[in-house]
Amino acid sequence: MIDLPNFDANIFIENVCEFIKEKVQNANCNGVILGLSGGIDSAVVAYLAVKALGTSNVRGYILPSKTTSEQDLTDAKLVQKELGIGGGLICIEDFYNDFLKRCNVDDLPESNNNLASANVKPRLRMTILYYYAAIYHCLVIGTGNKTELNVGYFTKYGDGGVDLLPIGDLYKEEVVQVAKELGVPDSIIEKPPTAGLLPNQTDETELGMTYPVLDRLLYLYLDEHCNAEEISDKLDLNISEVNRILKLNEISEHKRKSAPIFKK
Repeated sequence: MIDLPNFDANIFIENVCEFIKEKVQNANCNGVILGLSGGIDSAVVAYLAVKALGTSNVRGYILPSKTTSEQDLTDAKLVQKELGIGGGLICIEDFYNDFLKRCNVDDLPESNNNLASANVKPRLRMTILYYYAAIYHCLVIGTGNKTELNVGYFTKYGDGGVDLLPIGDLYKEEVVQVAKELGVPDSIIEKPPTAGLLPNQTDETELGMTYPVLDRLLYLYLDEHCNAEEISDKLDLNISEVNRILKLNEISEHKRKSAPIFKK
């Protein structure tokens, strides 16, 4: 297994805090709003936001559903308490069930129903966050990392519906390094990552690959510009697995870019 390049978490923290302050000032906003999932990404972003802007300028909302684990709920509350930030807890289950009840009709095709239904949850959360962002005149700060963004492992206009992405250029391994430097609780750093959209879901199971391997595959492709055969050789991976990930990167491109405008 190859190593990722040396990464100085302390220098990153210093620079990204300036980035957060600059984006908030340029938008003439009062601070930032984010969703607290109980996962490492949202915890890191919350800690960074407080370091950059101060406790009074950060609000974190816990927005659980039926598929949110007790551990994630506990960890989200822990982040809120440790940082002393404002916000609240709103269960989205009733909103979610009412949405499906009103939208589901008898002649809907079954093939994509589970995925479509699951993606409603992050889109409801995005709506709630922007509601509070407008009230408090804040930006919505996103929690996506480079690994997940580049395989499309997020919901368009859900957790992808944000105003800035402070850790969007960090591979998952680098997020862990930053978390340790910031003092994020070990319970959050060490547990298996999950999107929490389905019962007993884990990210690595759904992605079909561990984060250490996925980080390095994407690093070789995005940063070193290696082709599939070279990646397969360097990581001792089956070429079909490499191509599967590269295909995810290709077909999710629309999720990472603004809607294309046709020029007359």
